[in-house]
Amino acid sequence: MEQLICKNLKLGYENITLAEDLSFSVEAGDYLCIVGENGAGKSTLMRTLLRLQKPLGGTIEYHDDLTASSIGYLPQQTLVQKDFPASVYEVVLSGCQNSLGFGLFYSKAAKERARKNMERLGISDLAKRCYRELSGGQQQRVLLARALCATEKMLLLDEPVAGLDPLVTSEMYSLIEKLNDEGITVIMISHDIACSVKYAKHVLHIGNEFFFGTVEDYKKSPAGSKYLGEGGHHHHHV
Repeated sequence: MEQLICKNLKLGYENITLAEDLSFSVEAGDYLCIVGENGAGKSTLMRTLLRLQKPLGGTIEYHDDLTASSIGYLPQQTLVQKDFPASVYEVVLSGCQNSLGFGLFYSKAAKERARKNMERLGISDLAKRCYRELSGGQQQRVLLARALCATEKMLLLDEPVAGLDPLVTSEMYSLIEKLNDEGITVIMISHDIACSVKYAKHVLHIGNEFFFGTVEDYKKSPAGSKYLGEGGHHHHHV
């Protein structure tokens, strides 16, 4: 079942077009990697899917009871986030906000969901710890648990392994794969194309070249063979 259909999307700001004619669709349970050069509009595409930014043209359709606010979002790590003066539990719980309605207090169900997602990601023991004292890998797990509080359907992850060491990176990829196996649709921006095609089902390449299709077809496409190099061993940071 299709959850998201984008037709002829044009992305950017008032007088700057970053990308146009983006047409692609995302099925329930899909794992889509978005790759492309810096400045190609990858993060802008995510913000547009979340309705945090308006498209300059084209349409986005949400199906399967999905709405822009029922998508979980893990933004790029920023200094602001690294400095959250809150406990891990508070950060995770804040992901339940879009289901709060008008009350300012978290329901029992929300608290239960926060606890469940902390367990799911193996961070229950960190609940009372101060977020800013955690390692980068722990912080990413906290932010992933926070994103899961918003959704059981779709996660948008913007470079979720940027700046993490190789061991933590592979743990993060395994976690994301596990969530995908549990039926959650994953859309991930990645700068490490060789690694992402190992996990993804589909690839959307935007920028100098456009490609949308399966990982297998991507490897054979001009964009894919160029960026993956011979045998896909080159780690191009694009």
